[in-house]
Amino acid sequence: QVQVVESGGGLVQPGGSLRLSCAASGSTFSTYSMSWYRQAPGKERELVASITGFGGRTDYAESVKGRFTISRDNAKNTVYLQMNSLKPEDTAVYYCKAKRQFYDYWGQGTQVTVSP
Repeated sequence: QVQVVESGGGLVQPGGSLRLSCAASGSTFSTYSMSWYRQAPGKERELVASITGFGGRTDYAESVKGRFTISRDNAKNTVYLQMNSLKPEDTAVYYCKAKRQFYDYWGQGTQVTVSP
């Protein structure tokens, strides 16, 4: 079992920045593929960004390319999502997912609200 805990959400004005953190348990964290998803009210959960186990590859949703950056610190068992130039449409609950072998482990989510 992998425990996943997100933090760093909050209220920010349009054009502002936030950094989300996701800590995952386990001694083999460096092998986990990690992803950030988000779900806005009334909408389906969507993939925002992902990063491979050793950080060799990152992928982003078109809507966040150039604004969001995913990174990881394997020494701290943590993955980050740096969000810049935030827009009201980025408002959602952001979830972190750890993928270890064939299993997915989700966090409880952290709310991000972008509003004047």
